[in-house]
Amino acid sequence: MKRTLWALGFVICLKVTVTSTAALAADAGEQDFAKGETLLKNKQYAEARVALESGIMKNSSNVQAHFNLAEACRGLAAWDCAEEHYETALHLDAKSRVTGTREPRLSKMKVWRSLEEVTAWRLLEKAKGLMAGGQAQPDKMKQAEEALDGAYELGLNNEQQAVYHQLQAKLPGRRSTSSPDSLKAEGLAGEVLLTDPREVPMALVPAGEFTMGSTMRDDEKPVHRVYLDAFYMDKYHVTVGQYAKYLEATGTEAPPEWEIMNQPRHQKRPVVNVSWSDAASFCKWAGKRLPTEAEWEKAARGTDGRLYPWGNEAPTRLHANFGKRQWANHMALVPVGMFEMGKSPYGIYDMAGNAWEWVNDWYDHDYYTKSPVKNPQGPTTGKSKVVRGGNWLYIQEFLRSSFRFNAEPSSRQFGYGFRCAKKP
Repeated sequence: MKRTLWALGFVICLKVTVTSTAALAADAGEQDFAKGETLLKNKQYAEARVALESGIMKNSSNVQAHFNLAEACRGLAAWDCAEEHYETALHLDAKSRVTGTREPRLSKMKVWRSLEEVTAWRLLEKAKGLMAGGQAQPDKMKQAEEALDGAYELGLNNEQQAVYHQLQAKLPGRRSTSSPDSLKAEGLAGEVLLTDPREVPMALVPAGEFTMGSTMRDDEKPVHRVYLDAFYMDKYHVTVGQYAKYLEATGTEAPPEWEIMNQPRHQKRPVVNVSWSDAASFCKWAGKRLPTEAEWEKAARGTDGRLYPWGNEAPTRLHANFGKRQWANHMALVPVGMFEMGKSPYGIYDMAGNAWEWVNDWYDHDYYTKSPVKNPQGPTTGKSKVVRGGNWLYIQEFLRSSFRFNAEPSSRQFGYGFRCAKKP
């Protein structure tokens, strides 16, 4: 009995000791975080960075601390550090939303804008370094050009614009940089040409069965096997630049807020504010069509029943563009093809986040209970159409590849875009 009581007392003592040690470490981290925040407010960036890095070594899960460290690094023009900790803050914030902790939430729009700004600065600095010393090697000049294009795609403030144009002028044989409007449309992810929207790269999705649906929502039930013939799917959302070419070629009326979207900095971002018929008409003009709902889901999740295009890992800043609350004059969207880690099994980009995608099918809540097992085309009639993939909004559930959403065919929203498909 005495031995049992002694053992119990030892365990309790050990637990208290471990808990006390952890609490002391957390308290020490909080002291560093508080000190760093005060120094940051006083614009003592170097001292703030030291204090915050010290605290993060003791407690690496504090969202606000990573954000403050990113701000300190931005003040020091330490772009790699700032980029890393903005991304970490976004990742931890998204994780805390899933686990339901009560830690104060970040203003994600602010963080994303800051992240895009420091990434653009990093790319500009990279280009400057590659071009140092006059006539550099051709491969370095090519890398510098790619870095400049990447910075431009993210959108540049006035200060960055000045640096960008100075560097552009130093590139041998580079186009004139007197105005952003004079920029030649480059390839999207090295492939998509804006000169002809009908010649964009497509991915082949082979014939065969896949698992469609899930048990997570009633309109995704039952989980069932579907056979699809082979088809091609656009690797990217249709962009503003591509849609502009379509409008010019056809004389079609532009969508709402077109003058805001059709700016140089937005040419490689997805076009939105388009209705279902707008999307269907574009695809027909391009010699294609909208994908069926089943084709879209297979292209997104493959044949292994994964939750997201990249697998079952929860979405992060490296997978998709989401977590924002305002359209912000199209700045909520990002250029297509940026998320290598978010590709589908067939190499298709942005099938989660950025912009919802119209598909061909009418929406029926109970369609899966009666769906054909081969090449389902959806109901013959209905009141709403299906959109898939989620968008830039903060709602993570929308990003699941099996998630179904319905919208009035005439709806033109800041989050509604599309891509096209066709038979081989």
